[in-house]
Amino acid sequence: MNDDPNAEWIPVTFDHYDHVTGPFFHGTRHAVEVGTLLVPGHRSNFQEGRIANHVYFSALVETAVWGAELATALAGIPERGHVYVVEPTGPFEDDPNVTNKRFPGNITQSYRTRDALRVVHELDGWEGHPPEVLDGMLANLARLREQGLDVIED
Repeated sequence: MNDDPNAEWIPVTFDHYDHVTGPFFHGTRHAVEVGTLLVPGHRSNFQEGRIANHVYFSALVETAVWGAELATALAGIPERGHVYVVEPTGPFEDDPNVTNKRFPGNITQSYRTRDALRVVHELDGWEGHPPEVLDGMLANLARLREQGLDVIED
C-alpha cells in the first residue's frame, strides 16, 4: 500500500487488488474466536432488515474503530465492540459507499469482499472516539436516514 497521500489513487477491483497489502482490520459488535471466518449473508450492522452481501474491512485501524463503535451504538449495546486483524481469503474491491464520495479515491482504505475474512487476532488497546464525536456521527446517520439518504450499495 502506498502511504503517500499525494500518490495517484489506483482503483481496487475484484480483478485488480494484489497491489493492496495489509494488515487489514474489521470492526464489529460481535466477539469471535481467532480463526473464525467472517462471511457475507448476515444482518447488516447499519440498516435494519438488510442482509449484507459483502464483508467490509479496512487497511486503517481508525476506520475499523468506527465500524465497531457504530455497530454497537446502533444495536444499543453499551460495550465498545471489537476490532480484529483479518486476512481476506479471496478478491476484494474498494467500498463503493465511501470511495469517491466526499473526497476523491479511497482515503478510508475501506474494502469489501464476497469471500470470507479470516480473524487473525483481536486488536486490544484501541482508542474509541470521545462520546460527543460518536454522538455527532450517530446524529448524522439519523439525519441521513430521515432524509432517505442512508443508502448502502451492497
